[in-house]
Amino acid sequence: MTAAPATPAATLGPRSELSRIRDLAAQLRVDAVRASTAAGSGHPTSSLSAADLMAVLMTRHLRYDWAAPDDPDADHLVFSKGHASPLLYAMFKAAGAVTDAELMTTYRRAGHRLQGHPTPELPWVDVATGSLGQGVGYAAGIALALRDLERRPGRVWVLCGDSETAEGSVWEALDKAGHRRLANLTVLLDVNRLGQSGPTALEWDTDAYARRVEAFGCRAIVVDGHDLEAVDRALTEASDGRAPTVVVARTVKGRGVAEVADKEGWHGKPLPEELAGRAVAELGGVRDLRVRGPLPDRDGSARTGSRDAGPVELPRYEVGDEVATRVAFGGALAALGARPEVVALDAEVGNSTHAEDFGEAHPERYFQTYIAEQQMVADAVGMAVRGFRPYATTFAAFLTRAHDFIRMAAVSRITMSLCGTHCGVEIGADGPSQMGLEDLAMMRAVLGSTVLYPADATSAAALTAAMADLDGISYLRATRGAYPVLYGGDETFPVGGSKTPRHGADDRVTLVGAGVTLHECLAAADELAAEGVAARVVDLCSVKPVDAGTLSRAARETGALVVVEDHHPEGGIGEAVLSALAGSGDRPAFAHLAVTELPGSGTTEELLDRCGISRSHIARAARALAR
Repeated sequence: MTAAPATPAATLGPRSELSRIRDLAAQLRVDAVRASTAAGSGHPTSSLSAADLMAVLMTRHLRYDWAAPDDPDADHLVFSKGHASPLLYAMFKAAGAVTDAELMTTYRRAGHRLQGHPTPELPWVDVATGSLGQGVGYAAGIALALRDLERRPGRVWVLCGDSETAEGSVWEALDKAGHRRLANLTVLLDVNRLGQSGPTALEWDTDAYARRVEAFGCRAIVVDGHDLEAVDRALTEASDGRAPTVVVARTVKGRGVAEVADKEGWHGKPLPEELAGRAVAELGGVRDLRVRGPLPDRDGSARTGSRDAGPVELPRYEVGDEVATRVAFGGALAALGARPEVVALDAEVGNSTHAEDFGEAHPERYFQTYIAEQQMVADAVGMAVRGFRPYATTFAAFLTRAHDFIRMAAVSRITMSLCGTHCGVEIGADGPSQMGLEDLAMMRAVLGSTVLYPADATSAAALTAAMADLDGISYLRATRGAYPVLYGGDETFPVGGSKTPRHGADDRVTLVGAGVTLHECLAAADELAAEGVAARVVDLCSVKPVDAGTLSRAARETGALVVVEDHHPEGGIGEAVLSALAGSGDRPAFAHLAVTELPGSGTTEELLDRCGISRSHIARAARALAR
């Protein structure tokens, strides 16, 4: 079957067109069953419920050229319910993008691209999904980029499951979509009543879903998800440019296969071969239909200007001046705005993180997500999908809330930069709820990440700029307080390197710090020098990758290392150092000072000392190890 391109605003045509769409929906169901049974795993019943929705969408509303997935004017389709991948891959087959042989012999097999949940290894997939509750947020970010950054006509469509609406991130995304009036966003909510282990909380109460959607400022359209004409009317209305829309579609899990339809206990289970055979027959047998829906809209609407970068002139600081690294981050980020692909996102703390410096210089590329860290990261992911370089910033402690979004961004091979400020006990009187003491471990564990922790304004500005040219997810940790500038403006800070601001031929111990503890190490080195103990000081401004060469040389030449960090001992700088030394064969005497107990409120000096990471504690540990 070849369906001629249709204008989404048109009424569903003659009965022959309706029959073709019904045949396509049956093929999608058949292929979802066949692929999951052949693989011996998968989610066929979750796929069957949404087949009618997807048949109407791809035939009449999804403006997409399957031969040109990078077309900048194309629509986007996000499968938030990524476990329904048999349906998505069946759609790819119907579009002629994958063959029946690939679908039947490689789905969920090692070394192949049709994975259990979709990933961008496939050119028609923008983001990895399967961690439920994230797809709507990503779609909102893509829609925001299309409308506000590019002024392109593309729409973003999302298939969302009813079970995943138990995740607050879904409503966080709809809240921001409603606030921003993202009329180019449509969510198809597959209300099939059954979750993994039983009925969902609302089951088929579509009116309750609609009320919730409308409470967040979006439009709700309730339909029978198996009535093709009703679905078509709903998607046509959703495309009218008035409001972000959620099509609340009542469906039946396992639709089309009587033995499993609306039956508990079938989630995530392929149909046994005999049952699969009966299901295929019940659905009318194997088909090999091909569909081409409407192509991308090229209406000549306004586009963004040139992406040519202007000169980036980073702020410069005088050695000895006291400047907070968060201030230097903000200044550098504003300077990076000369590169038109750089965008900044804030979670309502921009006046503290200094992300607002970018907003003052480049308001058209500055996005406020308010206190919604998950959606901030989701927006950043969406913007990265569209080719932008997002910088998302909040307090280090609050980024932990968005960890799963960051983890999944790595699965999607997204490139973005994150900055966490107000880290550690250094922040002082605000107390432990505000102290990021886990962020280094979190970010070091992210696949392919880069983790940076500057100690002064010069290095903070340089490393902020360096992140704009890194692949993958990069993270910069910034302190609240102002500390002396240590390095001149011409100093370089390569990622994976370090600095050694204090060293000599007679060094008997090495003090390793980063951020605030680097300043404490320097003060401890002065105290030790007065006692005749020469101490080397290493500024570990790149935590991942770490400068294994400098650490190994220091271990050999001084024989002792004291590592000090304003972070919990698990997963932080100390473990990064030990990991680097493990491969070198060097076994220096070693001490690790970190925050091991729950801190409270106090001044910076009081808390550093109480937690055992102040200069006096460093000097004491060094004396015990020095040769």
